[in-house]
Amino acid sequence: MSAKLEIGRAYSLQTRVEEWMTADKTGNRGVDVLSTSMLVQFIENAAIHCLEPMIGDQMLSLGTHIDLEHHKPVPVGFIVRTEVEIVMVDGPRVSFAVSVFDEQEPVAEGTHERYLIEKPAFRAKLEEKLA
Repeated sequence: MSAKLEIGRAYSLQTRVEEWMTADKTGNRGVDVLSTSMLVQFIENAAIHCLEPMIGDQMLSLGTHIDLEHHKPVPVGFIVRTEVEIVMVDGPRVSFAVSVFDEQEPVAEGTHERYLIEKPAFRAKLEEKLA
């Protein structure tokens, strides 16, 4: 790792909800709001960006767990703010507290865990599985 991961390190990501991001487009016909699958993608993106400056070029972070309560709909056109904060570092495991807001209210909350691994080790495991 390039630098030590610190509890409390945070990152915020803003994204405008577009039509292709809706539940309707992922198969839930007639539900024209932000899909939960896209919400998960926003969380992963924010966590990756939070870690990138700290882990260097030879490391990857892999999503291993999400516990999420998606309790409010977000219409197309709204801005979503995804906030992640490192709350635990246990060796290669990094846990984040997650909060998501739209322009009017909280939308979702939960936790996300990522696992840090060196790129060569990841590639070796992948090659082994493909063999």
